[in-house]
Amino acid sequence: MKIIEVDSLTKYYEERTMFKKKRNRGIENITFDVNKGEIFGFLGPNGAGKTTTMRILLDLLRPTSGKAKIFGKDSVEESKIIKEQLGYIPGDINFYKAMTGGELLAYYEQLYGLPAPLKDELVKYFDIPLNRIVNGYSKGMKQKLAIIQAFMHDPDLVIMDEPTTGLDPLVQQKFYDFLISQKKRGKTIFLSTHILAEAQKVCDRVAIIRNGKIVAIENVAEILARSGKIIKVRFKEAVTIDDLKTNDVRGIIEEDGTFTIHVYGDINSTLKKISSHPVEDIKIGESTLEDIFITFYNGERND
Repeated sequence: MKIIEVDSLTKYYEERTMFKKKRNRGIENITFDVNKGEIFGFLGPNGAGKTTTMRILLDLLRPTSGKAKIFGKDSVEESKIIKEQLGYIPGDINFYKAMTGGELLAYYEQLYGLPAPLKDELVKYFDIPLNRIVNGYSKGMKQKLAIIQAFMHDPDLVIMDEPTTGLDPLVQQKFYDFLISQKKRGKTIFLSTHILAEAQKVCDRVAIIRNGKIVAIENVAEILARSGKIIKVRFKEAVTIDDLKTNDVRGIIEEDGTFTIHVYGDINSTLKKISSHPVEDIKIGESTLEDIFITFYNGERND
């Protein structure tokens, strides 16, 4: 069952000056879907189009063209009904600072007009002091409060924009464990992040967005299984990227004299190319999601 369906979604921002009107790219022709009970990662750096996409899904922005459906309902025409089954963690959290944590959660409970069956459990799990004024909370405490308000009414879908910002590593791991427990309950998670280790830990599939366009949608386990090797090598003489290219190389990055080579297929032809130059140091390892992501964004691709 498809929980989110996005079809050819496009958003341009109009910028008016005294002399002309300019269209700036938000996203272009975005198409993907998210299955029920899936943790779906939406990966890209700042400015790639992640937040624009999420705001359209939430009907906080209207698309220039294309459509999105959530729970089979039009994200614009049936937004009110959709939001009754939805939780959201924004990228920029801005709570009422004069309220206590407990007052703020009670306010959101009233605002939703829905019961909050998970509130007490989540407050205990994430360990936040409800009697303290929110303005006195640390950044991590505010982030935990945002997580609680998004999940406390037990929504079927939660959309999250960089949800672990400000959390220390131990709390991050608790949050990942919590997400996996929600997935086991059949809940669906749409997770925007630039933290590749995060996506690798919890996501079933990821979409990689670059310059407003989807460049890949992959199953995490499958992409790692067939992503090949990463070779890091330094040479004793001047070598160029073109000197190291083979048909099996997916991407090459050079930084301060160290070449990072992502080999997608047979490693032997690449090793033969490398060995034709005097090598100072070489390391060979398995690819991570971060290596693959960097290939899409910074590397020279041969496809």
